[in-house]
Amino acid sequence: MVISGKTRICGVIGDPIEHTMSPVMHNAAFKELGLDYIYIAFRVRKEELGKAIHGMTALNIRGLNVTIPHKVAVIPFLDELDPLAQKIGAVNTIVSDDGVLRGYNTDATGFLQALRDKGVEPEGKNIVILGAGGVSRAISFILADRGANLVILNRPLELDWAEELAQEIFNTFKKEVNALELDEENLATALEGADVLINATSIGMSPNIDDTLVPAKLLKSSLVVFDVVYNPLKTRLLREAGAAGAKTIGGLDMLVWQGALAFEKWTGQKAPVDLMKKEAIKALEANEN
Repeated sequence: MVISGKTRICGVIGDPIEHTMSPVMHNAAFKELGLDYIYIAFRVRKEELGKAIHGMTALNIRGLNVTIPHKVAVIPFLDELDPLAQKIGAVNTIVSDDGVLRGYNTDATGFLQALRDKGVEPEGKNIVILGAGGVSRAISFILADRGANLVILNRPLELDWAEELAQEIFNTFKKEVNALELDEENLATALEGADVLINATSIGMSPNIDDTLVPAKLLKSSLVVFDVVYNPLKTRLLREAGAAGAKTIGGLDMLVWQGALAFEKWTGQKAPVDLMKKEAIKALEANEN
């Protein structure tokens, strides 16, 4: 690929940013489709966020992904919000159309696509979500929007996060959500009638690959278990869920789909999803060695 004055720039902003898989996925996709685009990771500190977004317009950057810690803080610097991003109150994708900056949340839609790829439609399903942070927020809102029944469990010291999230979902969708302390008793009760269990925390992420929030004895074959952690590819939770006969979905599927949906907004082209997943797996496996 020859980079020229015509090359369009996309990227990701966050802090830290060294771990990101996004450049590997997107640059492979641009090459595959013969698009004159390049994707770059930018480390942006909290106090420099406004300057970075103004710079996006000044430098004619076509699009940005937004990761921790900027997904909420970036909103005041944007011109427009997609309705879903507005409901969630967080943005992970920005598109610049002639300097007009529009914010989207492809974390939510990417999660939904990963779920549907495995034949799971959320409408009417009883879904247990572990955690009440940013990822949980995106997942909870799109599941409520699609008619799922939710229980959110969070650590006792941060139960108020879960309660606030449940209240916001009720205010938006008029849908009751149970918010409970994450302990074994509440988890066991919630899982009794559950169709889907989602780990929306970082528990189990490398290097702490033996950590899990769910005792293996609570897992069953009738569950679908989705872990948003993508490094390692198979967390302890997914391994034990698989051993119990449950259908499992890894965080890499969500990562790839959120990237693919952003790619399509920037380029207007259908993303080569299988290639993006293959390149992300290669990069993760290289990091493990």
